[in-house]
Amino acid sequence: MVDLVSCLKGLAQGPIQILDIAIPLKAYCKIDLSSNNPDLKAYDITDPSSCQDYIDIVLRKNRAKVAYGGYLEERNLYTNAERFSEGTTRNIHLGMDFWCKAGTKVLVPLDGELHSFKNNDDSGNYGPTIILKHEVEQLCFYTLYGHLSLDSLQQLAVGKRFKKGESLATLGSPDINVNYAPHLHFQLIIVIEDYYGDYPGVCSSTTIDFYKNNCPDPNLLLSI
Repeated sequence: MVDLVSCLKGLAQGPIQILDIAIPLKAYCKIDLSSNNPDLKAYDITDPSSCQDYIDIVLRKNRAKVAYGGYLEERNLYTNAERFSEGTTRNIHLGMDFWCKAGTKVLVPLDGELHSFKNNDDSGNYGPTIILKHEVEQLCFYTLYGHLSLDSLQQLAVGKRFKKGESLATLGSPDINVNYAPHLHFQLIIVIEDYYGDYPGVCSSTTIDFYKNNCPDPNLLLSI
């Protein structure tokens, strides 16, 4: 992973916008959805409406349009979904989230090709999902985009090429993204194994070492 981390840092010649360029980076603010945030005690963040209420407060307070963060954040967000409590509890977030309005454009952060796509529509999952494959300096890695709109999966084909800055998708609403407040889940993956249109976005404390190595911080690439 050291080589990829160095490569990602080298690619970052400034912040890379992953959402509609009409939203300037100065309109982004950080958000804390961890289980350690005392402000969340007043909200049921497993409910998309209640979670959105808290997000809206953070956005208003910061005069922002996008709230971002969440890499390796331990959350209570997943307690209502059985998929995260089967066996060992999974509650550590492996991607970077961008909370903003449904319908917001998602942009490609660097050149790549379509690896796979799928509507992961079971409870607590990503909903519509796209995975791109990237090759940079003889290194191969993947980027995952979750919680998209259904329209985002139309007219796609494995191997389709995308250029940096090109529109990839739009964000889905809670009824489409499987009961979450609208947001983009963005994740880096080094070894994707046999996964197709899907990859774990939340892990347990017992598997954190593996996933932290296989899914490095997305902000190494985005530099936001």
